[in-house]
Amino acid sequence: MKKTAFKRQDEIHGLLFALPWIIGFFGFSVIPFISSFYYSFTEFNPILPAKWVGLENYRYILSDPLLYKSLFNTFFYAFISTPVNLGIALGLAMLITRSFRGRTVVRTIFFVPSIIPMVAATMVWIWMFDPTYGFINAALGGFGLEGPAWLINPKTTKWALVIMGAWCTGTTMLICLAALQDVPKSYYESAEIDGASSAVKFFRITIPCISPVAVYQLILNLINSFQYFTQVYIITAASSGRTSAASGGPENSILMYPLYLFHNAFIYMRMGRASAMAWILFVIIGFLTLLMIKSAGKSINSSGGE
Repeated sequence: MKKTAFKRQDEIHGLLFALPWIIGFFGFSVIPFISSFYYSFTEFNPILPAKWVGLENYRYILSDPLLYKSLFNTFFYAFISTPVNLGIALGLAMLITRSFRGRTVVRTIFFVPSIIPMVAATMVWIWMFDPTYGFINAALGGFGLEGPAWLINPKTTKWALVIMGAWCTGTTMLICLAALQDVPKSYYESAEIDGASSAVKFFRITIPCISPVAVYQLILNLINSFQYFTQVYIITAASSGRTSAASGGPENSILMYPLYLFHNAFIYMRMGRASAMAWILFVIIGFLTLLMIKSAGKSINSSGGE
């Protein structure tokens, strides 16, 4: 009986310690999640009470050309930036796995961009992309090349975002580094005895062994790409000179889906439509995540990974 009483007391104490997190989880995650689903079927703003409109928000959104424009921009960025970032992170991780003098310093330098505040970093990139006095065009001019108007020309704005994203891969690099260090060295030693080249060792040993971690990072980066907001908001606000202006850049070329959702919610005050947009995004991300998990599982099993 005493042990049971002590065990029950420990459970109560544990629950009390976890209670702040539980309250926060329900207050800031579960309740808003359920509420947004309800509001997606209403005409709602912070001033007037919610009015039930059924599927009207979804009908309007699916007939809105800007929705498809924002989806195209988001898909473009997600499916270009994600493999680029993962490839750069893996390349940097493989570089710093080798023993050389100053490896710790180099590792720190590669990781530093990940801890710089995003707003400050974006402002620096805006200056670097400036067509007149920006560093990037100045560097291209040193090679006799004429740099484009990165954030002005609609043909180059999304590529500028890809470059910005490729700069900040420190966290993914560290995770890839940990995965590479877990690959048994005996595999490489056996391959060297068999006369395998570096390319063969990379594709036959390294990739299969780190594929679970790589797939996990691929999914996380893809989800983050579909939630890409801060950088484009800062760029459009800086270009328009007003933080309250609804802009998607030149010809809406960087109107990302989360940015358009923000415009509907907090500039146009169409909270119901914004909630419907959020649920559409939720369905898209969920479908792509499940598709990637199933595809990755098949490829890992076929390559002999666990």
